[in-house]
Amino acid sequence: MKYSISGIAGLLDLKEPVYPNYYISVLLTDSRSLTYPEESLFFALRTPNNDGHRYVKGLIEKGVRNFVVEEIPEGLAGSEDVNFLVVDDVMAALHKIARCHRHRYEIPVVGITGSRGKTTLKEWLYRLLQDDFRIVRSPRSYNSQIGVPLSIWEIDDESELCIFEAGISLPGEMAELQPMIDPTIGILTNVGGEHAVGFRSRREKCDEKVKLFTGCDTLVYCVDDPDVNAAIDDAGIKARRVGWSCKNPDAPVSVSVERSGEMSRIICRFDGKESMSEIPFVDAASVENAIVAQIVLMLMGVADGDIRSRMAALTPVGTRLNVIEGVNDCMLIFDAYTGDYHSLGPALDFMQRRVTADHSSTLILSDVMHETMTPGELYRNISHLVKCKGISRLIGIGEEISAHAGCFDINADFYRSTDEFLAAVTPDDFRNELILIKGADRFGFNRLNDLLEARQHETVLEVNLDAVVSNFNNFRSRLKPTTGIVAMVKASGYGAGSYELAKTLQSQGAAYLAVAVPDEAMDLRKAGITMPLMVMNPKVVNYTTLFTHNLEPEIYSFDILDEIIKEGERHGVKNFPVHIKLDTGMHRLGFLESDMPRLVEVLQRQDVISPRSVFSHLAAADSPEMDDYTREQFAIFERSSKVLQAGFSHHILRHILNSTGITRFPEYQYDMVRLGICLYGIPTLPDNSQGDLQPVSSLRTVIIAIKEWEAGTTIGYNRRGVLSRHSRIATIPIGYADGLNRHLGNGNCTVLVNGHRCPTVGNICMDICMIDVTDVPCEVGDTVEIFGKNISVMELADRLGTIPYEVLTSVASRVKRVYYRE
Repeated sequence: MKYSISGIAGLLDLKEPVYPNYYISVLLTDSRSLTYPEESLFFALRTPNNDGHRYVKGLIEKGVRNFVVEEIPEGLAGSEDVNFLVVDDVMAALHKIARCHRHRYEIPVVGITGSRGKTTLKEWLYRLLQDDFRIVRSPRSYNSQIGVPLSIWEIDDESELCIFEAGISLPGEMAELQPMIDPTIGILTNVGGEHAVGFRSRREKCDEKVKLFTGCDTLVYCVDDPDVNAAIDDAGIKARRVGWSCKNPDAPVSVSVERSGEMSRIICRFDGKESMSEIPFVDAASVENAIVAQIVLMLMGVADGDIRSRMAALTPVGTRLNVIEGVNDCMLIFDAYTGDYHSLGPALDFMQRRVTADHSSTLILSDVMHETMTPGELYRNISHLVKCKGISRLIGIGEEISAHAGCFDINADFYRSTDEFLAAVTPDDFRNELILIKGADRFGFNRLNDLLEARQHETVLEVNLDAVVSNFNNFRSRLKPTTGIVAMVKASGYGAGSYELAKTLQSQGAAYLAVAVPDEAMDLRKAGITMPLMVMNPKVVNYTTLFTHNLEPEIYSFDILDEIIKEGERHGVKNFPVHIKLDTGMHRLGFLESDMPRLVEVLQRQDVISPRSVFSHLAAADSPEMDDYTREQFAIFERSSKVLQAGFSHHILRHILNSTGITRFPEYQYDMVRLGICLYGIPTLPDNSQGDLQPVSSLRTVIIAIKEWEAGTTIGYNRRGVLSRHSRIATIPIGYADGLNRHLGNGNCTVLVNGHRCPTVGNICMDICMIDVTDVPCEVGDTVEIFGKNISVMELADRLGTIPYEVLTSVASRVKRVYYRE
């Protein structure tokens, strides 16, 4: 779909542009996603962390000629061949364009909202209905205030059905999304727990979500949720209510589910008709999504036989982008999402933001699906896309992409099947590359991932980058807009690995990243982190590295102060930023209040370094009985920091609050706060006052052997495990060398197997341990959770009489880290 720039100006009630002969096919909200400059309209969005107006000049230099702005950036007014559409609110303009575009088309639109399952249900509906309709759907999880209008823009004259997601995080957001999506069929998947960030209660969240269904013709939802029912009633939703229930036979859709082995049979009774399907899933979430999908197929008149055959062919939706260490200093990005054209761009954007100077970019791509383009058009567009994204090597796998090899003019090799590729290459064919592996399910690209990943250890620490973002935003919502966040990524990101965390936090707009030692900071610089880095314990050996790479040190003593001034003079440094640490009561490191006059004097008589911030640590923020002591720390900090500030004309940033302090003492935010353990999903307070924190790290392994033993048999070293009954004992490949503390042996902790708690048996060995699975249906290869969503790090810490920090940072480097985003 293309609009003239004059047409878009008309939608926004603006006068005719100076240069009216441009046509727009791309709405661009992120300058890093640029592909077709002359056909792009850039929206200079302002967010709490960034301002799109900063990127206008650079985009003009790259060939973009059309912009929606709130003000023309300095020095750019009158730029030749450039149109500036000046509006009061750029986001509102983006939404208005989407609304107008949506209402050009009188076609069915399915709008999906809920707390979980939106993306899976959307993809399943696409698969189930693609033979009947030309479908436009949200790419990945494009369900936000920005993602929804970009999704809607994909509707064109050949579209026959749309399936869009709507996601919200704050009251009032659905009022913006509803007029853009304006669904004819609404679906509410479910609503999550009480303590969601941004909402005072679960009911308030329900009230917000159901606003999507204002004006829709049909609403599909589960009638078993009283909050949802009340929210729909109070909102006055006039749609036909197709409520389903597995409990209430009088519901509009009565559902029965029978599980057998790995299959579930679903029977839906609706409007006097009965529809039966069998799906290859038994978990509750998949069954719930399948029920809704089956109801939608019934509503859309799909024949019973087609419903059965299509539902039986459903497969899992791989919504993750996994980042894994590869062979020969490679990094792998494995995208198990759909193999269609519209999902390729977001995957390449994710890859592009992880490029470093010492790694080239390689794309391994299967045949690509597209609903409307001819194969020739499709692969020419892909060729243009990969060149724009800086791909230096392409490996195409599949009959179709191989037949269109002539479309690509970069370094490329083609193979007609995955088997042909695996027979022709070895891991040694890849070195110092960032490799995106993206293929449709039928190509089995998991085998490529197995070939190229560096660590084959069955024990894995999974790191959920979406949870990092959620926790970051949780605490950001508690702060004033002017308060910055120092994100703590020391100790290799609390054991999770700092590189991917740092890249994620950099894109989220953290003010600083803080590490413990210069080596950690230098590793981040090598990984492409350009944002400010604070070094908290900088006993420096190599000052050249410190100064050259802008690693900003903490200064906590006169010895360190004198040394860095001396080295700075030797290196010719001027006004290098440093962070002054005060000891207000921790009694560990830092200048005392009595030191302040001398400190100011030393700083004033030199120009090598300049105090960028002054800070302190709270000793007992999580102990209410010691609040008097904490408030005395605040008083000392206030007096001491004022003495420092009085000695300088520039503003010196102040920060004293940690994760607990942000929650309990928000009046002392100052200029920045430091977010540590709560960033990783570990609450520091027991009263849920820190909201719905999401666990970031999950340690899991697999069962590698199961044996049966009689009562009285001893298990493990020193025969410490003595069986009291006939037992099934499983062996799992994790031991104290992986970070599983020896004190957790002999039944002192449990792990999770197929939803069941299983105690350890005998001593924890170096590389393995044993668990009792007597009462658990399981087999070799089944997953075992050590900690994560179901078993918290806090539980293990309590068992050990320690703190969660120690458990997290004890996970050994030999354990494979897998980073993912949904």
